[in-house]
Formats: sequence, C-alpha cells, structure tokens
Amino acid sequence: MVTADDVRRVGLALPRSYEFHTGGRAKLKVRQIVYAAFSRDETQMGFGYPKLERDGLVASDPETFFLPPTSDLRYQWVCAHLDRLGADEMRELVTDAWRLCSPAMLHELPEQPAPTAAAWDAMDRQEWGELRSLLNPYVRFADGSLSLRGRSQLLAHLHDHPTPRPPTEVEVRDGQVYRWSR
Repeated sequence: MVTADDVRRVGLALPRSYEFHTGGRAKLKVRQIVYAAFSRDETQMGFGYPKLERDGLVASDPETFFLPPTSDLRYQWVCAHLDRLGADEMRELVTDAWRLCSPAMLHELPEQPAPTAAAWDAMDRQEWGELRSLLNPYVRFADGSLSLRGRSQLLAHLHDHPTPRPPTEVEVRDGQVYRWSR
C-alpha cells in the first residue's frame, strides 16, 4: 500500500521538483507545471500521463485507475487510488509524469548510479563545493560550440550560467526534507 508521503519521497528526490500547496491540496511541480497532485484527504493521486495511452491504463485496472473530471480531460492526466498501487508501480508512474514536464537532459537521471544523480542534484541546488567533490578533475563537457576541459572550468561555467528556479520554502518533517514554491 502506497501513501502520499511515499509519493512525496519519490517525487521530491527528482531534480527541479518541489511541493506546492493550493486550495488545501498538495501538488508536485517542475517549474510551474504540475506533474502529480493529491486529493484533499491524500488517498487519491492525479498524475501526468499521455492522453493517447490513458484509456488503456484505466481499462487495464479500473479498480486502481480512473479518468479525471470532464473539465480536466483536455490535460495529459489520469488518477489513481493510492492504496491500490504498489511501490514500484507508483515510482514508475511518478517518474514518468515528472519526465513529461522536465528537460530531456534530465530524463535518464533516475536510472543513473547514485553519484551521477547526486552531482546533478548538487548542480541544480547550486552547491558548488559539494559538486566539486563529485566531479572527475579531468571532466570534459561539450554542448554545441561550448567545449570545456577540467573540473574548475566546468564549475566556473555553471556558476556563471545558473538555472532559473522558483523560490522555495523548505520544511523538515519526520526526517524528510520537503520543498515547495512560495
């Protein structure tokens, strides 16, 4: 049985993800795009899912999955009863929903070894000291006409070209870190 806190642990571990509260409901977002949202009692979850495939998902297990209200059918969205989801299935659904609204360069991160994911997370949080220890001193980086060699050059470039992020608030609950937009 999966809970909303289980979903939060998975979602908030993904790069650029944060929690936002509105109308008494919690939502997980990347920038301004919601990729997962909970019912007020947190027993149901809506999540991003390709429109063309959602009828098949609902038909595969109608006790677990259901379509959103008619007014929301225009969105890439489907809903699920959390208590009917397994942990692995929930992780896959949340990660795929996150991929629908995150930059393609981040899509493979959840499957990367822990040090790679930690490096991306440190870069996303602009924790340059933490990132330095995770990078190989002879790292090579190329993107279009930009070509950099060495950890110091890469860190200087990243420091001078920060990624815009929404302002966030941080709360620690039960040993877990939760972030959301103000």
